[in-house]
Order: sequence, then C-alpha cells, then structure tokens
Amino acid sequence: MARITIRTIADACGVSPSTVSNAYNRPGQLSVQLRERILATAEELGYAGPSAAGRSLRSGRAGALGVLLADQLSYAFSDPYAIGFLVGVSQVAEAEGVSVLLLSATDPSGHPDIGAVQRANIDGIITLCMDSDHVVLDHAKRRGLPVISTYARSGDFSVAIDDRLAGRLLGEHLHALGHRRIACVTGGYAPDGSGVRRVDSLAELSYPERLLGLVEAMPGVESVVFAADYNSFDAGRLAAAEIAALDPPPTAVVGLSDVLAIGARHELLERGLRVPEDVSVCGFDDIDEAAHHGLTTVAQPILEKGRLAAQMLADPTHRGRVVLDVRLVTRSSTAPPAS
Repeated sequence: MARITIRTIADACGVSPSTVSNAYNRPGQLSVQLRERILATAEELGYAGPSAAGRSLRSGRAGALGVLLADQLSYAFSDPYAIGFLVGVSQVAEAEGVSVLLLSATDPSGHPDIGAVQRANIDGIITLCMDSDHVVLDHAKRRGLPVISTYARSGDFSVAIDDRLAGRLLGEHLHALGHRRIACVTGGYAPDGSGVRRVDSLAELSYPERLLGLVEAMPGVESVVFAADYNSFDAGRLAAAEIAALDPPPTAVVGLSDVLAIGARHELLERGLRVPEDVSVCGFDDIDEAAHHGLTTVAQPILEKGRLAAQMLADPTHRGRVVLDVRLVTRSSTAPPAS
C-alpha cells in the first residue's frame, strides 16, 4: 500500500499541500468547514498527521509553549491561581494549534533544575511565580528562547500587575478601618524547609512589592511577617498558629495570596477567634474560593494574564510590557478592630 502523505490528502480534497499543512499547523487560517473536511479525509485515508520532529526541523519551530514554574509541577494542578492562569494559556494554545509544556525549575531535592529548559523542545517560556534572575532562566536565554515574565519588574517582556499598587489598595482599606497592628503571611521563602519562619526584614524576600505597598499605605503600622515554605492552605494555617501566639495580637492578618489567607482564616476560627470581630483577614488574587469565604481581597484578571502572556509568546509583534488593572473587593472578612 502506498504511503499516505500530505499531497495524497491535498489531491483527495482538491486543495494545495500547503492548505493541508495549515489544517494541522495554522488552523486559524482556514474556515472551520474546510479544516474539518481535510481532517475527515485524512482520517478516512489513515493519515496520522505530519511528523512533529520533521515539522520542527522544517519550520524552525517546536509548536509548543513552555510554562516554567518555580515550584514542583504538582503546584500547577493544586493552586487555584496557577490553574486559572494555565486555562488562559491553554485557550490561546488551542487557537494557535500549538501545545503547552509544563516545566519545573526545581528538582525533587529542591535545587534548580537547569536541564528543564536545556532538554525541552519549545519555542519560548512563560514564567509562573518566579523572578527574572532565576538561574534556570539564564540557560533559557542562552538558548535564545524568548521569556515572558508575569512579574512587572522582570525581563524585557511581561504581563503583570502593579503589585505595589495592589498592596496599597489593601493597606488603605485596613488603615481606613483603623487597623494599626497587622501580621502578614507570604509563601515560598523558607529555604531551610522549616515550614514557617518570622522575617525580620522585607529585604529577605525576593519579591516584597505587595508588602511594601501595604505598609506604605499604613503610616505608623506595626507589622510582623511570617514566610512559609510553600504557597498553600496548610502553610496559611501554620503561619496563623504562630500569629495567634503573638502578644499583643494583631488586629488584621494579610495573606499575600488568597490561598494563604483562607488557610489562616481557617486556623484562627479553629482556635476560637471570630472573623472579623476579633481579627480581620484579607488576601490577594480573588480566586473563586475567596467569595465563598467572604474574603476581602485585591482582584487581578488571572485568566486574562495567562491569555495575554501566551499571545505575547506566540506572536512576536505583541511583545512588550503589559500592566493589568487590579481592584479592591471588600467582603465580610474585614471590619474595624475591636475597641
């Protein structure tokens, strides 16, 4: 039996070989009806599609967008922010007819995994929750891979929010309510693996912008910061256990993500504290769960951030710096401190 090729499909459909190629590689250039007819004919004739390796060699493109996480890959499937972001990336990838490859910049022992970007057959990288000075990104740039950052201060190309402004919005809200003693919980900054530790200076944090904005908006505030080794519900609980032992106690607890804030809120309630009567709790991101818990937060367009980052990577003409809007969402978890 003769080998089925793109030309075989083209002849059967009465179109050019390049049109058949577009049906697989650039679906947006064809009508839905024509693409479906080509794919149906290919299936009838037993054609599995063009070779990915051959296509990559001919075009100089891998047909895959890389998403690089600072954490283990499991983070992408467990964190609501990461999930929403990846939905946005995937929507663009589907429209462009390309794949998404998830990469971790950290090996199982917690060390940087340089091989992650050295081995990957990708056209570029979108970073998720990592700064531009990460050692793994140096190797990506040496390969000539474009890198799209999701932090405003990072790299040549970025889709981000103004984290300092986000912090100020929440700080202004708490200050207006009368809060002058706060405790903050941030994630991913305990390299000794201790679970949670107290941070004496914001200079110890690799990305302190939200906290800087928060304290700038609260003149005279007394603040204490706890850093957890992971951005998770359980990390928020661990930090809240430390916060509950403070004397004098804070009147408000700020999670640098909604996940941390929800975990902290749960622990405080378990210890018999009332939210917000005894202590206010608030977060950042406005994930879906935030509304369920009545959490005051600063909303950012998570899905749109993922979509724009993917568009920027897929189309070089879209590359630059994009700063997305944020807004304060006030709910029942914050109130004036008890007198």
